[in-house]
Amino acid sequence: MEITNWKGIAESLLFAAGDEGLSLKQIAHVLEVEELQAREIMDSLIEDYSNSSRGIMVVELAGTFQLVTKKEFSAYLKKLVESPSSASLSQAALETLAIIAYRQPITRTEIEEIRGVKTERPLQTLSAKALIKEVGRAEGTGRAYLYGTTKEFLDYFGLKSIEELPPLPDKISEEEDSFQEEADLFFEKFQELDS
Repeated sequence: MEITNWKGIAESLLFAAGDEGLSLKQIAHVLEVEELQAREIMDSLIEDYSNSSRGIMVVELAGTFQLVTKKEFSAYLKKLVESPSSASLSQAALETLAIIAYRQPITRTEIEEIRGVKTERPLQTLSAKALIKEVGRAEGTGRAYLYGTTKEFLDYFGLKSIEELPPLPDKISEEEDSFQEEADLFFEKFQELDS
């Protein structure tokens, strides 16, 4: 395979890895090359980005490589984040937020069990909007992060405290029914505020 193809693969890996980035060892393992060759690929990719007028670049931070936006475009990124259209939340983000609000503290795995789908992207969105935060670590293997809501969550939905959330019905037959009822109550009360 040519170096250009290696760089394309490495670029797509960095994109998929997101904020977590990838170590040189991980890149070498996935590309099935020696770390020295992986270093050459990454150095070449970094150079390609730095010599272009693109809005993103590859950086090495704390032993991991990441795709990041260039500083000179930060004013536009700030404008996007602060724009009214970015204030609304997707259905997936609202569902995830409802689960966290009612079941906090809760792990990502527990949220995914309730929703039945991956929640990495909604969690990133909610964290970026400061509506949720990591509030600790679960006991046991892996010590997964526990998520809870923030003061910004309360402000966003006009609540004084988490106790102001609509109450859950007393009779809950199954966990899926419970989530659907929680989500319905949550959406009824807050969807108007979100639009």
